[in-house]
Amino acid sequence: MKVLLIEDDLETAAYVARGLREHGHVVDIAATGQDGLFLATGGGHNVLVVDRMLPGLDGLGLVRALRETGVKAPVLFLTALGGVGDRVKGLEAGGDDYLAKPFAFAELHARLQALARRPPLAEVQTVLCVADLEMDLLKRSVTRAGQRIELQPREFQLLECLMRNAERVVTRTMLLETVWDFHFDPRTNIVETHMSRLRGKLAREGAPELIYTVRGAGYVLRASPQETPAQSAPT
Repeated sequence: MKVLLIEDDLETAAYVARGLREHGHVVDIAATGQDGLFLATGGGHNVLVVDRMLPGLDGLGLVRALRETGVKAPVLFLTALGGVGDRVKGLEAGGDDYLAKPFAFAELHARLQALARRPPLAEVQTVLCVADLEMDLLKRSVTRAGQRIELQPREFQLLECLMRNAERVVTRTMLLETVWDFHFDPRTNIVETHMSRLRGKLAREGAPELIYTVRGAGYVLRASPQETPAQSAPT
């Protein structure tokens, strides 16, 4: 395991580095946030240990900068700031774990090994697109042909489910479970009502239909109709 230790307390840095090296790990050390940022962006580290209170660029700013530049190596904050609020700030900044000082080296080592075993972070898809329909999951916005479409929360969830399963049939049961968290059939037309409203909002003059009913099966969202005997446009 290759570890980057960003710690300005020389005694603590020497103690942690010595222990990790005795366990066969490779350790790089930086004493400032700027030096840590430079070494971390060079890549190749399996895990980072970051102090919160660093000279110049502090630990929170350092981790935010790393995440913005695409560095995905897991980060363990090692700091004297051990309050709940401090831990929350560290995790919100992009940290993966938090260990307060004073600490036991055995626990630090175990946490680092657990972080290093995690699979690499996958690219998170934040924009869904089908034909000229675009959904931005971060902004919670929907546009068609560049024109914004205002959706209610349930309509947004309904469309998101359809877009994530584009070209595949989504059953009524799947929609009830995903959008309404119903694990039973409420015996109402709640799905049909919301689907009708959603179709109306997606409709643009002259624009092709995107949501199709598959008789006896459910709904499918696709860029073109691809009609089959069992499928029809909305009724």
